Amino acid sequence: MYNLSGNTNDFLTSTKDHYENFPVASFLIPKDYRKDIAIVYWFARTADDIADEGIFDADYRFEKLEHFEKQFIYSLENESENVNFNLLSTIIKKNNLSTNYFIDLISAFKQDITKFRYENYSQVLDYCKRSANPVGRILLELFKVRDENAVKCSDKICTALQLTNFYQDTGIDYKKGRIYYPKDEMKMFSVTEKMFELKENNSNIKALVKYNIDRTQQLFNEGRDIINYLSGRFKYEIKWTISGGEKILSKIVKKDFNVFSYRPVLNKFDYFNLLIKSMFNG
Repeated sequence: MYNLSGNTNDFLTSTKDHYENFPVASFLIPKDYRKDIAIVYWFARTADDIADEGIFDADYRFEKLEHFEKQFIYSLENESENVNFNLLSTIIKKNNLSTNYFIDLISAFKQDITKFRYENYSQVLDYCKRSANPVGRILLELFKVRDENAVKCSDKICTALQLTNFYQDTGIDYKKGRIYYPKDEMKMFSVTEKMFELKENNSNIKALVKYNIDRTQQLFNEGRDIINYLSGRFKYEIKWTISGGEKILSKIVKKDFNVFSYRPVLNKFDYFNLLIKSMFNG
């Protein structure tokens, strides 16, 4: 077994650098859990970074992700040359985590390399099922929450957070060649890719964004019962995270659904205000 304490600061620093909007592995999480969570996020962020290494061609990045996946699978039963995988393997065994969730994450990152358009909302949800929902399920397993209804609520929240990130990063994703708004819904609102290219904020774009934000807010509402299955500081951490996602949506609404020239982020006041509300409201 491996001692997890030595690299904790590195993992935590890496995690915080990547998650600017939503509190991750924050002070609300008990110290021992923060170590485990940070290393799980190291896995997710490393794979995500490989998928987004734009200076390399798609074939190289895909092969690199496949190698990353093989390293992970190997480390589950053997000592890896990569100490990070050994640390992760220790956490998985210690907490009896489902390894298929980690494989699902890699599958989603592979898709980032090969798929740039989505025909309908079902395809987007399928992506979220592998890119976001596994993270929530892993957290529940770490905290020994295995209730089926809790998992369903977690999936809704994680999907909502992923979708929120899509709307927040509409312009950034388009520069990378990706559009996460479903093609059939773009057609329904008479939105063309040329509008994305020109960064138009016309009534059609606004209607499309509003439609998606309203639907995502409904997911937050439906998944909010996850709080009832949690306890202690972890409960407040998740309430804080949910509030962070909803705040991003509200900022988009306040900017009249302008997702091209404005990228909403949470400032220090937002974090503090949301924390207070999470701890003392309900």
